[in-house]
Parts: sequence; structure tokens; C-alpha cells
Amino acid sequence: MDPPHASERTAASSPLCHALLRNLDLFRPLSDAQLDIALRGATPCRLEAGALAYRQGAAAAHFFVLLHGCLKVAQLTPEGEQVVVRYVNPGDMFGLACAMRQPCYPATVQAVQESVCLAWPATAWERFTASHPQLAAAALQTMGQRLQDAHVRIQELSTDEVEQRVARAILRLVQQSGRPMQDGIGIGFPITRQDIAEMTGTTLHTVSRLLSDWKQRGIVSAGRKRVVLRSPAALARLGEHAGPAMDCSACLSCSHGSPAADDAPASQEPMEASA
Repeated sequence: MDPPHASERTAASSPLCHALLRNLDLFRPLSDAQLDIALRGATPCRLEAGALAYRQGAAAAHFFVLLHGCLKVAQLTPEGEQVVVRYVNPGDMFGLACAMRQPCYPATVQAVQESVCLAWPATAWERFTASHPQLAAAALQTMGQRLQDAHVRIQELSTDEVEQRVARAILRLVQQSGRPMQDGIGIGFPITRQDIAEMTGTTLHTVSRLLSDWKQRGIVSAGRKRVVLRSPAALARLGEHAGPAMDCSACLSCSHGSPAADDAPASQEPMEASA
């Protein structure tokens, strides 16, 4: 196998792949024999944080499944602006241009933390789906979900206020990859304010202002490449109706007192201009 940016990858062992695959809903229904067949032709790859799986416009030579870590999918517009399309979580299939009969990848995929994935040659797609109806159905569901998500994003950009868009984006990320933390539910991978801006069609300044405001009101805790949701109910209300600032006492995090002293306004923290 000679995928793009192969120099940024090192092979993972087959036992590691089996162990990781068994923890994913996508492969859990398969027997050991079926799993062995599915792995034929697959190459395990390890991506360091910041490494690329592939670039937008490159020949769609492979399709993938993420086993561990997190990847960012971004598109460059004709005007040269980057748009973060989505994040890839363990168990997700990606690089499915071959399934849509597209010769090139429509976006760039980059690891936001150390990640492990499996790569199959695009020429194996027909055999892969024919031999494993469950995986074919999962791929179809994946593409359908992404189409629906794209429609939602377009509608939000057309009709919603910026505060609603940012609130909903954070809620989706927490729902997809949230991890319980001492002060709330954290997004389970490093994410910058610039990333959030590129997801929601706004600016770094606007996202920083909103997070600072929400932090003062006890709705979130935000730091360097870190967002923790402290009051899901309050943020959900903001996502539904953009309006006047809420009283801090209405937040769940403040029901037993004010936020912790270490939750100073976000304006006091360093802000990242890029991922």
C-alpha cells in the first residue's frame, strides 16, 4: 500500500486492530472469520497529531475506518477560506469517495490527536460491500447521515443567529464525543476557537466573545483547545432561541453557588488563531 502521506504513518499490529475492531459497533456483529475476511487488503495506519490522512483534491485511492483517536474534515472554498465540515470519531467510515463514484477526495482529513485507522484500496470497495452486507448498510447510513447533516448546516447558516449556530455546534460535538469531567461534559478531543468559527461560519473574535460570555454565566468552561459544557440545558435554550443574556443564577452550574474561581473570563486566556 502506498497511500498519500505514507511517511506520516507507521503500521499497527494485527492483534491491535482486532482488539480495537471488537470495541466498535460497526464490526461487533461480525464473527471472527468474517472479521478476518474484512481485514484482507486492509493496512493499519497510525497518524500523529497534525498528520494528514489525505488532501482535498487528491485521487481517492483508499477508503478508511477510524479505530482510535479523532480526525478533522475540512474543505477549502474557492475563495481560499477553510470550512470545518465535521469530525470523525472511532467506528466512523471516511474517505468514501469511491462509494459515490468520485475520483477525488472532496475534503482534507487531518488527525487532531494521535489516531489509528484502517485503509483499504478503493478497488476493494465492491468486494468489501458484497462480502459484508452489514458494512455496506453502515456505509449507506453514514452517507445518508452526512447528507442530512449538510442540509441542517445549510439551514442553520441561512436562518439562525450566530449564537444559535455556535451553541448547536458545541451541543453536537458533546453529544458525539463528550466525556464526563469534574466540571461538566468535555468535548473529547482538542478543539480551538478557530475550529468552532470554521464550523459555524463566523469569526474567531465572535466565538471568543460568546465563550467568554457563556463562561461568565457558568454555561461552559473554556481554555486552550478545551471546551467543557457545564449547563447543557442552558446551552440548549440558547441554541433554540438566541436572545438576551441569561441570568447566571438560571444555570444548572450555579444552582449550588457561583462558578469556581478558576473559571475566569475567557478573555484572560490565550486564544489560538488556528488548529
